[in-house]
Amino acid sequence: MRPLLPVVVVGMLFGASCSSAPKTAPTTAAAVTSTSQVVATTGATQPISTTTAAVTTTTQPGPAPVQHVFVINLENTSYGASFGAASQAPYLAKELASQGVLLTQYFGTSHASLGNYIAQISGQGANPATKADCFTYKEFVSTGQGPNGQELGEGCVYPPSVKTIANQLDDAKLTWKSYQEDMANSATEPKTCRHPAIGADDKTIGARVGDQYATRHNPFVYFHSIIDSPQCDKSVVDLTQMSTDLAAVGTTPNLSYITPNLCHDGHDASCVDGQVGEIAGADAYLKTLVPTIMNSPAFKLDGLLIITFDEAELSEPTPCCGEVGDGGGRVGAVLISPDRIKPGTTDDTPYNHFSLLCSLENIFGLDHLGFAGMSGLACFDSLVAVKP
Repeated sequence: MRPLLPVVVVGMLFGASCSSAPKTAPTTAAAVTSTSQVVATTGATQPISTTTAAVTTTTQPGPAPVQHVFVINLENTSYGASFGAASQAPYLAKELASQGVLLTQYFGTSHASLGNYIAQISGQGANPATKADCFTYKEFVSTGQGPNGQELGEGCVYPPSVKTIANQLDDAKLTWKSYQEDMANSATEPKTCRHPAIGADDKTIGARVGDQYATRHNPFVYFHSIIDSPQCDKSVVDLTQMSTDLAAVGTTPNLSYITPNLCHDGHDASCVDGQVGEIAGADAYLKTLVPTIMNSPAFKLDGLLIITFDEAELSEPTPCCGEVGDGGGRVGAVLISPDRIKPGTTDDTPYNHFSLLCSLENIFGLDHLGFAGMSGLACFDSLVAVKP
């Protein structure tokens, strides 16, 4: 959502599924004993004595289970504008969609931006403050706990008891990073784990020339369970670090969460540096970003790329998947994975951002947080199987 400011604002029905890659069948030997006759390849019969014949069958190994997931979020674009016939994003809508599966009924979970990002990593629903993008970086004031693991109350920075998929991955000895474009570009702000002081105004609501980082597009810094830990400085980093990390499988995080800046994610209509904005600008940026990921050793080995949008235009508040209250509208998503997804396919199952979290947790063998564990929620990890 673009705030009304005097400056240029920059900026998943249910049926839980669990996915795992097919296991390689071992080579087996079947003992065959006979005192009669067998048919030879010529079609004639030949007597044989009582013997044991070993019949060996071999199954070609399938692809390894997905262990490296890359999530790219773009901004504020309804499905028709992104993937429709008149889309100004041909690279995303045609080229990338042709390489994987297009989720045609994938929805955001709220308006504005922040509530969607928080849903993706924690399963927490939006509250009045996150719906308003938390212009002031204030503490979440809890009034108790509700069903589906919901923290009741209002505010921006959730208490330590509220966990995210980052905490789950840490506990499972798996790795994650939030790659944020322009995070390290401020002369006065931290280069990693960048966020306002508690109680301070968020000065990244509008774009700045040379620094178009947006705190509200980086959900990891809205949880004390992350920002109070040294892990935040290690894992919430500038996007420039990604190319170094992707050089080897061993240095590539299991989960890479990627947020382009306010221009490159399509948020701004007119970028402060003169670049093309909105969906056309985002599409142009994907042409440089996506090949870096798809050419990496980890993606080629066992990777999955997910590209989606935080929310649709404000004129489309449609909710999905049993969600109560305002929804974020239909945005769509593209999934690409070598040898695991049939190219050029579509899936019309209704999903939303809680489905994304559920799917990531299934892939990594984690429990479901918040609304990601809601009864009947459709998760799309089952789509990531051996390519037919």
